[in-house]
Amino acid sequence: MAWPPSTRAQLGGILLAFFGWVSSCVTTVVPLWKNLNMDLNVLEVWNVGLWHACVNQDEGATECKAYDSLLALPLVFRLARILMIAANGLGLLAFFLSLWGMNCLKTSDKNTELKRQLGVAGGIFFCLSGIATLVPVSWVAYNTVQEFWDETVPEIVPRWEFGDALFLGWFAGFFLLVGGLLFICSTCWQETQEPPHLLPVYPLREAPTQPRQPNRQQYTATKIADLVI
Repeated sequence: MAWPPSTRAQLGGILLAFFGWVSSCVTTVVPLWKNLNMDLNVLEVWNVGLWHACVNQDEGATECKAYDSLLALPLVFRLARILMIAANGLGLLAFFLSLWGMNCLKTSDKNTELKRQLGVAGGIFFCLSGIATLVPVSWVAYNTVQEFWDETVPEIVPRWEFGDALFLGWFAGFFLLVGGLLFICSTCWQETQEPPHLLPVYPLREAPTQPRQPNRQQYTATKIADLVI
């Protein structure tokens, strides 16, 4: 059985949002938010994330170390931790709410309104998760640009640059927003669709048969024949 367009739009929205949520979780974990290329020592590349810092050596070895103290981190990293964890939690909650609000999930007629509300809530949480992902990623990128063009730092000092996790975080936030909006629109669109108004069909009634009138000429001829006899 073919699904209606609103159900297919819901499936597309939840798949986009789920891909964005997985990318957001990966962005939270990987230590690739910022990287530092040492011009004086080209054999080492430093990468930092929200939880630990790593050194990649030219021989292929990688050494990572977790941060000793949360308070020792910059303010942007501390807030980024909180927002990314909130984004991952909101995305997980939105995924379960959206599954319950899918049109293809058959429920009783009494739960139709509840299912619509859960679907809209799931789409809203997907959008909030996208915003919570875009804010820390963009904030870290802004600080990186400010530090890169800081004229007070000598040019010989290596500068931090964008890591791969920042680009992954931007894509994750975009997919979460688009998927959430698509899911909300498809859920509301399904409710606004009304079945076509059909005119009532009544059974056909046959016209009553009129009693057959005798032929006047035939009656006159019969009467004359009786008189002749």
